[in-house]
Amino acid sequence: MLDKLEAIKQRWEDIGQQLIDPEAMNDMDRYAQMGKDYKELQVFVDAHEKYTSLLSNIDNNKQIIQTTDDPEFKEMAKMELEELLEEQAKLEDEIKYLLIPKDPEDSKNAVLEIRAGTGGDEASIFAGDLFRMYQRYVDTKGWKLELVSLSENQIGGYKEIVAQIEGDNVYGTLKYESGVHRVQRVPVTESQGRVHTSAASVAILPEADEVDVEVNTADLRVDTFRASGAGGQHVNKTESAVRITHIPTGIVVECQDERSQMRNREKAMEVLRTRIYEREYQKHMAAIASERKTLVSTGDRSAKIRTYNYPQGRVTDHRIKLTLYSLDSIMNGDIQNIIDQLQIAENAEKLKSGETL
Repeated sequence: MLDKLEAIKQRWEDIGQQLIDPEAMNDMDRYAQMGKDYKELQVFVDAHEKYTSLLSNIDNNKQIIQTTDDPEFKEMAKMELEELLEEQAKLEDEIKYLLIPKDPEDSKNAVLEIRAGTGGDEASIFAGDLFRMYQRYVDTKGWKLELVSLSENQIGGYKEIVAQIEGDNVYGTLKYESGVHRVQRVPVTESQGRVHTSAASVAILPEADEVDVEVNTADLRVDTFRASGAGGQHVNKTESAVRITHIPTGIVVECQDERSQMRNREKAMEVLRTRIYEREYQKHMAAIASERKTLVSTGDRSAKIRTYNYPQGRVTDHRIKLTLYSLDSIMNGDIQNIIDQLQIAENAEKLKSGETL
């Protein structure tokens, strides 16, 4: 464990030396990546310093116990050693989790896609509820959410919502939300007061950069049309909305949220790259899923992951058998506890399978 920390510290020092080299500024992309790596490695350096200091104190107390003739001083050293050994065990557990390799995609921004599933109008209303839940969570994190496209129905629900989310470690945090979300409640359209079960699917995709996916313009068909929905007279008079079809894969992306056709096209291309990139990334995630027992963070859109039961005020995450009776606060964006528990479960799986740096 100490050897691993020392190797990481050496890498951190090497990057620090490169950052102060004036020539490093010649390649700003590389310079920015080094700065990011340097910052991320800092936590390992701090852990190394804390651990080596602790080991030194343990050795000093052992030495005192072996060499001192003062009974009172020896007893004090024994008591302190006992506390230090407890601290050592705790710190080593923390370092083990720290050394679990992170998915390089975790630091990326994300694309959020929500689609109404089984349940008709009630499913579309629930899709809107989920979107508002994520909006409120994004606000608490200080992230930025931009709507790409939405498809409304006549009763105020949504058939599909697509949005981009920017911030620190967005994908690594939200990836656990991918899957089928089920709701049990009395729909507003139900006159008999019966509880119905409906569903909506959520997909969290790591946003692809241009360097991740190269799209040939010859493979694209671009159509423009008049936007629908909120926006006043503008949306009815200009063809600002954009639909891009990637012919080789059949992937279709629409964007109508911006007033400018150019900006809609830019946002649509960003989502298109992400969806193309996701196809390869899902192969990687499927390989990981086959080695683990749970579906934590696999991004499997078809897996039923969570149930929101309104009559009982209950939310259950089926992957880790977690049940919380705080539905109102969760629907208001308080989902951090659920995400934390999912991250703990995944880290425990990784440790069990021996995945460390």
